[in-house]
Amino acid sequence: MNFINKKKIISLIGGMVTAVCCLTGCGSLSYDMAYHVDYDVSSFNVVTRQETRTALPFAANLCVAAGNVPSDTVDMSHAEAAGLFGLDERQVLYAQNIHERLHPASLTKVMTALVALKYGQLNQTLTASDVVNITEPGAVLCGLATGDTMTLDQALRILLVYSSNDVAMLIAENVGGSVERFVEMMNEEAARLGATNTHFMNPHGLTESEHYTTVYDLYLIFNEAVKNDTFNEIIHMSSYQTVFYDRDGREKAFDRQNSNQYLRGERQAPANVTVIGGKTGTTNAAGYCLMLLSRDENGRPYISIVLRAEGVEELYGEMTDLLDEIHK
Repeated sequence: MNFINKKKIISLIGGMVTAVCCLTGCGSLSYDMAYHVDYDVSSFNVVTRQETRTALPFAANLCVAAGNVPSDTVDMSHAEAAGLFGLDERQVLYAQNIHERLHPASLTKVMTALVALKYGQLNQTLTASDVVNITEPGAVLCGLATGDTMTLDQALRILLVYSSNDVAMLIAENVGGSVERFVEMMNEEAARLGATNTHFMNPHGLTESEHYTTVYDLYLIFNEAVKNDTFNEIIHMSSYQTVFYDRDGREKAFDRQNSNQYLRGERQAPANVTVIGGKTGTTNAAGYCLMLLSRDENGRPYISIVLRAEGVEELYGEMTDLLDEIHK
């Protein structure tokens, strides 16, 4: 008969207990569970819940294209990049270099308006500091001086109708607390919208080497902006007149036409297409740029974008070609 040493048995049992305690979290060690039984994705709920629940993908309600979507009838030989997006059908009708990083010029101001509408109040009074004193040759200005005041509502209309760069700085500093913080907010909003090929350096779009976006990212930004009723109202205006005040309370008149030639009646969209509004942009680095919201005869909305056209004639000619794709 074999006899087992009792001390060895006790030692063996003690070791097993220690191992079990370590594995089960006994003693001083403890671990937070990554999931909870009540989470929608827990195995308990997946197995026991009667109804099914599906996580919606990020791009479920967006137009998506990995590369070019050509057309035999669109001549885009005088522009670097362009896209036509059907919002209702979530369809990319035309795409040329839509993921190429380019300077956006004043199309930047759509994001400026979007952030201002999200975080500001239309009736808040904005006061100009020295940041509005832009000296770059050729920059569009409404003539702001230090101490001038206007409401955010007035500023947004001047920004989008006339593309005033000094007003972009006015909005940024007053809504963001500083221009630098406002630009951070612009980049944060771009990231939230999935515009991952975009980086803003300023609120107006004057050229800086690290200030860039793409046609597709501009579609994402514009698509978000047109959900706002105030934004839609402003981009549809053919002109804007208002009065703001200098530091001594004296009136300063503003009266300008929209920079968009479709809204001014100088260009005609194809038959059965109505241009609702949009944004223009021009710098030496960006070339001639245009972004539009349009509707067909059934009221269906479309976003069209042309970047880096060689001239104003080429810009509007190629945009009209792009809009003509709506009926094909």
